[in-house]
Amino acid sequence: MAKFFKRVFMLLLICGLAVGGYYAWDRWGRVEPLPDGLVQANGRIEGDHVTVASKFAGKINELLVREGDSVKAGQVLAHLDSEQVKAKLRQAEQAVEAARAQYRAAQSGLELLEREVPLMVETAEASLEHAKAVVAKAKAAEQQSARDASRFTELASRGTIDKRKGEEAELGWTVAKNDVRVALTALTRADKQLAEANLGERRVHVKSQEIAALAAQVAGAEAVRDEAKSVLDDLTITAPADGVITTRVVDTGEIVAAGSPLFDLVNLDRLYLKVYVPEIEIGHVRLQLPARVHTDAFPEKPFPAKVLYVSSRAEFTPKEVQTSDERVKLVYAVKLYLDENPDHQLTPGLPADAVIRWMEDTPWAKPQW
Repeated sequence: MAKFFKRVFMLLLICGLAVGGYYAWDRWGRVEPLPDGLVQANGRIEGDHVTVASKFAGKINELLVREGDSVKAGQVLAHLDSEQVKAKLRQAEQAVEAARAQYRAAQSGLELLEREVPLMVETAEASLEHAKAVVAKAKAAEQQSARDASRFTELASRGTIDKRKGEEAELGWTVAKNDVRVALTALTRADKQLAEANLGERRVHVKSQEIAALAAQVAGAEAVRDEAKSVLDDLTITAPADGVITTRVVDTGEIVAAGSPLFDLVNLDRLYLKVYVPEIEIGHVRLQLPARVHTDAFPEKPFPAKVLYVSSRAEFTPKEVQTSDERVKLVYAVKLYLDENPDHQLTPGLPADAVIRWMEDTPWAKPQW
């Protein structure tokens, strides 16, 4: 009899525990499903990382930021050794000044030549006209001397005049012929001077070409100077965008190669939550859908977000997101970009849950796990 009551007591105890457990689970442990029109997922907050690197090899002279520092676009992060580049820049600047001086001198020479050539042509033309007049006068005098010599010689042969007069007339004719030859020589020289003066236009053209070549030399020297200046500017490493330094790869005094990373920068105003949506629910998710991001750090403060990326390829659930029995399921990666990150409260790496609303009239609800 005692055994019977003992068995009945144990049976009642087991039933009571079962009923109590069900009540407790129904009261506190049962997870209510999300309303139709919502999709929930979880993942980690990430950001668009920017690797800051140097375009040129060099020695790190100074580092101005450390991990965790907030920086603005254009802010100086580090300085590389620049003494050699500065020397090259000074040399290039001197070459520019020398080329410009040659250019200015050639321009002055051209301006002077452009003024001289017309004057030289006018002078040569006047000299030529004068030489022609002298030749004409000399020829007229020679003709007259020839006639006088002929008459005086004939008169002298008749005895009408003194023989001396005839000889003087002959001598005058000889002198007149020499004057004609001298005048013709001067005319030839004047004609050559005019031809030489007319070559001034050619000299002006050649000088213009020389100036064009010097202008090209100035441009080349300026390009070399600008290149040296650009290299010098690139030795000052600046932030390409606003963000926070997450990693500093180098330290002061290190020699870095061209293109080697120096810092890793993430923009805290451009964060997104990367989640994985099961294959059976991905059909509800599309671009521009609104979402809310929930974190343990701010349980009562959901952060608005928007679907801006949906993967076109399915993959197995990453093991860091779900339990081992869920890893065999196919999921699609979805990126929910946060509308804002006030006071930079959220940081990359923070785990978070998300609710995506694909039916507009469905009320928002917290994630249920």
